[in-house]
Amino acid sequence: MDYLAKTLAGLEEVLANELSSIGAEKIEVGNRVVRFSGDKALMYRANLELRTALRILVPIHRFRVRHENELYKKVQQVDWSKYLDLTDTLAVDAVTNSDFIRHSHYAALKTKDAIVDQFRQKTGRRPDVDIKAPTIRLHLHIRNDWGTILLDSSGDSLHKRGYRQASVAAPINEVLAAGMIMLAGWKGDSPFIDPMCGSGTLPIEAAMIAYNIPPLILRKSFGFMRWRDFESGLWRQVRKDAIAKKTSFEHTIWASDTESEAIEAIETNLRTLDLIRKVQVQKIDFLELEPPETPGLMIMNPPYNERLEYNDINVFYKAVGDQMKQAYSGWEAWIISSNKEALKHIGLRPSRKVTLYNGALECKFHKFEMYKGTKKVKEEAD
Repeated sequence: MDYLAKTLAGLEEVLANELSSIGAEKIEVGNRVVRFSGDKALMYRANLELRTALRILVPIHRFRVRHENELYKKVQQVDWSKYLDLTDTLAVDAVTNSDFIRHSHYAALKTKDAIVDQFRQKTGRRPDVDIKAPTIRLHLHIRNDWGTILLDSSGDSLHKRGYRQASVAAPINEVLAAGMIMLAGWKGDSPFIDPMCGSGTLPIEAAMIAYNIPPLILRKSFGFMRWRDFESGLWRQVRKDAIAKKTSFEHTIWASDTESEAIEAIETNLRTLDLIRKVQVQKIDFLELEPPETPGLMIMNPPYNERLEYNDINVFYKAVGDQMKQAYSGWEAWIISSNKEALKHIGLRPSRKVTLYNGALECKFHKFEMYKGTKKVKEEAD
């Protein structure tokens, strides 16, 4: 079957590589989406094992549409009794990018009406709507004059791993955190440090990568479990196989922050995954943190300027850059920030720049390579 995996802007190639690693075929990268094909077991695996996917969708109907009434008729071309009973519940989400049908909410409403009216015309009764936990969640995508209806196999968004039992202000999205680590190319082959860890999303995602823990291992329910063709035995085998792939990790993952609330939050979240002894947590300022002797990867998500004055944020970023140069020779460091001016005060030339989105904020994810002497000396040594 054909499937569609949604992701965040900037992570499409990472997701495509993940899909290839689990055996997906006919992989095609789009804007915040990757299309692929595979069997039912692969769809189950995609929901359980993909770190950078938000949802796994199944296209079931594609059609031309230029008007709301035409949308209603095209939706009714589907025999919805194949997917729903009167005792089932329904939810419809719509995204439109069309000059013909501009209002997503109205498009979702017309789609829902077409489905329930089909049941009412045939049986005199209709299934109910449940936007929180429906039996079937549908997605309607309209682009220009083409519409597609898709089944949502995931249920809740796949960024909801289940380990975030405690949090601090503005936590980073789990899919974004995993994508950042994978963009950096880290595979658990060196130490990892997040010196501004907040509630711990980055180090926890790093630990799950290092030990090859399926990101959705705590999830008890997926959308596909409520489908008529759900195979519980196949799902149990997929889950068993994924758990059996856990690996050991020879290095150390470090997480630190200056706030007691953050330290308490990350420790709570680590316990949820039984990782409390596998991540070294410390309450300390980055400027005082002693790095491990063995160089590795550092990723940080510093303040963007929400609570600091303009001059203070620039001074702060300069201090971060100075510490990186002085104490982290041989390390690779990545910093994400929406504050482009403050990033300039790091005082290092990034060797790579990637545009990512932290919520609605457009951010730059910069790679810095720390080495002694000049870049020319480093290149000659290599």
